[in-house]
Amino acid sequence: MGLINYVTRVHFGFGELSQLGAELRLAGIARPLVVTDKGVRGLGLLQRVEAALGVAPAGVFDDTPGNPNEAAVRAATALFHDTGADGIVAIGGGSALDLAKGVAILAAHGGALKSFAAIEGGVERITAKTFPTIAIPTTAGTGSEVGRGAIIILDDGRKLGLLSPHLVPRAAIVDPELTLTLPPLLTAATGMDAISHCIETFLAPSFNPPADGIALEGLRRGWAALPVATREPDNRAARADMAMAATMGAMAFQKGLGCVHSLSHALGGINPKLHHGTLNAVFMPAVIAFNRDAPTTRGEDKFARLAAAMGLAPSDPLEEAVRGMTARIGLPGRLSELGVGEEVFDRVVSGALADHSHRTNPREASAEDYRAMLRASL
Repeated sequence: MGLINYVTRVHFGFGELSQLGAELRLAGIARPLVVTDKGVRGLGLLQRVEAALGVAPAGVFDDTPGNPNEAAVRAATALFHDTGADGIVAIGGGSALDLAKGVAILAAHGGALKSFAAIEGGVERITAKTFPTIAIPTTAGTGSEVGRGAIIILDDGRKLGLLSPHLVPRAAIVDPELTLTLPPLLTAATGMDAISHCIETFLAPSFNPPADGIALEGLRRGWAALPVATREPDNRAARADMAMAATMGAMAFQKGLGCVHSLSHALGGINPKLHHGTLNAVFMPAVIAFNRDAPTTRGEDKFARLAAAMGLAPSDPLEEAVRGMTARIGLPGRLSELGVGEEVFDRVVSGALADHSHRTNPREASAEDYRAMLRASL
């Protein structure tokens, strides 16, 4: 369909996987390490990527866990060095793409990932030495293919963000064809991740009108397409709109996110089996209600603009619309449905207060505010 150059180069459209070889040459990658997971391999998508490479991969790492962790990054980095790789091709969901970014850092800089975490002052430690990455998403959710960050569970159990412009992939190949095999529940969960990105980044207080426009258009597409893509997995138009919504949400979240993500990161670090997108769906209503009185949303009536993008009346409560969408696409809507109880609240609150997304919420949240959001989500 065309080449977009906003944040990075993006090839978007059915069949765009064919651009992989050309992008490898542009990035100067001659011996790519392919980072993926066993699910992608089992679906036959890895073979399609290998056929499009145009060169033999230096190696393949397919042990990406559901939530990428530092141990997996170390294992993939060891393979990177052992095979003499000079760059990375990441294919999969956000976990594989984020793990690849961790490898790009560690292979170039060494040390422990903790020193590169944003809240540990690590942004300046990630330099231009970082190895180049090309990202190929197979889900429509995280948008990591155009993001400047990676979320990794560190050895100490914290789920933290590694942030740097040097982590933006040299190119993203967003081919909706690769999402057609995504099962309904994973389509739903990753789709709500994309929806949360569009909503949270639009509400973030920093001034960035281009990002706001991208977030609203991503929300418009994603909100309309998600029920269709969940119900009709082979619907190519819905799959394309979801892929675009995910990419647009991440293009926009250079503004920052908010309490939905600080809560999800904290709880996901405590229980890595919980899906990030599902957690975002659960937390969104309580956070939207909390942010309704934020100064930046009162002056501009951002909620009315969000409602318009979602096809709602200006007075319709967005939190109820999100709850309705979550139920409609078959996701759990409460923490209790996920087996999460109040016994973890103190740890979640502590983690949320320290998360990088906490700082860009439009309304400052206290520890008690976070407890109230958790109770409302229970």
